[in-house]
Amino acid sequence: MKKITLLGSTGSIGTQTLEVLDYLEDYEVLALAAGRNITLLSKQIEKYHPKRVSVQREEDVKFIKSKFPQIEVLCGIEGLMELCSDTQNDIILVATSGKIGLKPTLCAIENKINIALANKETLVMAGDIVMKKARENNVKILPVDSEHSAILQCLGDKNNQAYKLIITASGGPFLYKTREEMGHTNALEALKHPRWHMGRKITIDSATLMNKGLEVIEAHHLFNMDYSDIKVVIHPQSLVHSFVEFKDGSILAQVGFPSMHIPIQYALTYPTRQKGIKTDGFSLYGQQMSFEKPDFNKFPCLKMAYEAGKTGGSAPVVLNAANEVAVNNFLEGKISFLDIEKTVYKALCDHTPMSNPTLEEIFEIDIETRKKYGK
Repeated sequence: MKKITLLGSTGSIGTQTLEVLDYLEDYEVLALAAGRNITLLSKQIEKYHPKRVSVQREEDVKFIKSKFPQIEVLCGIEGLMELCSDTQNDIILVATSGKIGLKPTLCAIENKINIALANKETLVMAGDIVMKKARENNVKILPVDSEHSAILQCLGDKNNQAYKLIITASGGPFLYKTREEMGHTNALEALKHPRWHMGRKITIDSATLMNKGLEVIEAHHLFNMDYSDIKVVIHPQSLVHSFVEFKDGSILAQVGFPSMHIPIQYALTYPTRQKGIKTDGFSLYGQQMSFEKPDFNKFPCLKMAYEAGKTGGSAPVVLNAANEVAVNNFLEGKISFLDIEKTVYKALCDHTPMSNPTLEEIFEIDIETRKKYGK
């Protein structure tokens, strides 16, 4: 049996991961970690029988213990770290939202446990540190993002060296809206993604194209590619999940139904494939595919992400933190949609980049940025 720990089990990726596991044989859920959705976590415990769980709040520990006296209940960041120290794990899927996933990921790497990574902040904030640690410990970082999973699948043989990476973007709900229309939008409209079912934060990032910018930074670290060799193409149908161009001029694409179940399963079963939840039901008959250049003027968050990635050091930390607080402020109705990009721009302009920051410095910069630009 392959033993798996799932961090972020009650979120969008977490629940879909458990749906994938329902169709896979020889997998055991060793531990689950969740935030505040204790009702859903309780249902997951009843179904998957983990040996340990971790919750976000102390007050939830007593409730889970009373309901499930047979399992060990942990709490907070210390709980996540303990789960990631358990060398019984064959793989840990990190699907937590925000910076909370960084330290547990590093802990798992130091314990030589492979990672299925669905947490963007881990590589955006500290990609150099994380990938260096992974190489030193011979640990695989397997991407769960559909775009990076597609690149991994296209690369296939480890001897295939990519010449360029081409990441597809749906364009989000405002692809055909004007800047004026975007300025008057509300959270309800911004959360209506035309293709993907995702969490609230990532859905807003898709509307600004910041999500694609963060994926560019991730791709730089995952595949050791220069930013000049990572392109973004708008593909509204979301059938091609990414392309890889090789030095002989060949271009390979990974095509499939727009569902996160597929990249989740590939990360769990890598390098093999198994029949799973989304194996049947997709046909190319009648499908239309179109591709166009992204408009950096209309979606400046994508441009800012490229620039922050090229600057490196602490710049992506500021980009990520400012964007996260701005998105939260927008969802709470405190700022307008276009104020998201304004917040990120101001934060980057105000910041003096630091090269090669330590993990402690990364967290300090992150906290300072959130305090300064949060509402």
